[in-house]
Amino acid sequence: MFVKTDMSFGVNEVLLASVLGSVVFSLFAAQPLVIVGVTGPITVFNYTVYDIITPRGTNYFAFMCWIGIWALIFHWILAITNSCNGLRYVTRFSCDIFGFYVAFIYLQKGIQVLTRQWEVSDASAYLSIMIALLVTVVAYLCGIVGQSALFPRHVRKFIEDYGTPLTVVFFTGFVHIGKMSGIELLKLPTSKSFFPTTDRGWFIHFWDISVSDVFLAIPFAILLTILFWFDHNVSSLIAQGTEFPLRKPAGFHWDIFLLGLTTGVAGLLGIPFPNGLIPQAPFHTTSLCVTRTETDEKGYTKRITDHVVEQRVSNLAQGLLTLGTMSGPLLIVLHLIPQAVLAGLFFVMGIQALEANGITAKLMFLFTDCQLISPSEPLSQITRKWVVWAFVGLELVGFGATFAITQTIAAIGFPVFILLYIPMRTLLMPRLFTQAELRILDAPTASPFTMESVGGNHGQMHNDSSDETLEEAERGESEGALRQRRASVGGASRRRTSFRSGESVEIDRIHKS
Repeated sequence: MFVKTDMSFGVNEVLLASVLGSVVFSLFAAQPLVIVGVTGPITVFNYTVYDIITPRGTNYFAFMCWIGIWALIFHWILAITNSCNGLRYVTRFSCDIFGFYVAFIYLQKGIQVLTRQWEVSDASAYLSIMIALLVTVVAYLCGIVGQSALFPRHVRKFIEDYGTPLTVVFFTGFVHIGKMSGIELLKLPTSKSFFPTTDRGWFIHFWDISVSDVFLAIPFAILLTILFWFDHNVSSLIAQGTEFPLRKPAGFHWDIFLLGLTTGVAGLLGIPFPNGLIPQAPFHTTSLCVTRTETDEKGYTKRITDHVVEQRVSNLAQGLLTLGTMSGPLLIVLHLIPQAVLAGLFFVMGIQALEANGITAKLMFLFTDCQLISPSEPLSQITRKWVVWAFVGLELVGFGATFAITQTIAAIGFPVFILLYIPMRTLLMPRLFTQAELRILDAPTASPFTMESVGGNHGQMHNDSSDETLEEAERGESEGALRQRRASVGGASRRRTSFRSGESVEIDRIHKS
């Protein structure tokens, strides 16, 4: 954004946007586990608007402010009309495509950072490439060590949790060793502490714009609202995925109301619009998982998640610490970081996001030797093998269309492509695949408990004993009795996920958030 908006948005604006999102959502959101900040898609949105608007002579910040104001109104309309009930149709299919897109945005931005190093010299460019690759390899190895059996548990968890930031610190100093110190490297651009990057105040004069431009901002605000409705809710769904035994309910309608508020305030302050982050949001939930060791009949031990520490402190604390980085001394430290190190950090985040993506898992299955595939692999139960290829192909087409349009001036319309994932899965897929195949290929993103406030997952009952309650319904059981049975089963299910005192538990990950 700094480069493509002619320095309109810099480090301070991004930091303040992250602080705004974290403070508001940690204190007031129904689901405070979701990390809110500046995402790759909103970066594309911001500089695409800049490319369209500035040639007309329109005040960019005033125009962005009106986009935020209109988007605030649209978000509140969506919240009041319970639009988030549409999330019941969002499955892993849509989330995987969007997550795949976000991962490639990270990789693309890392490459773009490296290509700019040739503006200095060839030596700077080649050294930057080497540094970026070293950062990627070392940070990735830290994650592998954390998941291995090497070293005592507390040592490998320290390496996993703190390896990436320590890698950034090390290579920031590494470039000053020997002859490397004589090569000029582009650094992270910073400005005066607690001040905007450009010569302006924090409050935008939104009246310095023509009436026609005020209404011209409406279609841009609609596209932003579509993007945020999907992006933020998908981030929230993944952070409350089925793998996390959460006990506190979600509140999607209220959270989209809060997102409208932060969008409007961000517009008035002239900072990027914050929303839910992928992969940071699910990383945050993962870091709060408490695990315990179980031993099976054969003596094998494994760690399972017992519960999640659901609270508001960690999100608020990281937001306040981020505010501290806007101070003079820490901005000086940030300015020491070579852009090549940040490119390596982008590569690591992109690779980690790809590893956790369902599309990657299916591609690995398709390219694995058939004789080495475990019989217990769910995908191997699909008799029509072309079905897996077709399903993955449709996912890649959705990703390719979204990624391709963001490389053109028409990138402003990419939220529409993202929204089309939902009817594509709901209306098209059942015509191509059987329900049994779709149950293997796809799955709900969040548990019925999490989705209860939006009507449950599409095609599923609202509790773990769906087959039993369905049979009861078929026998003609009254609606009131059925609702009472569901409540009792749901309560028992939640009680089963509660913490059982006396068991040996420990924090699996502490710091990734």
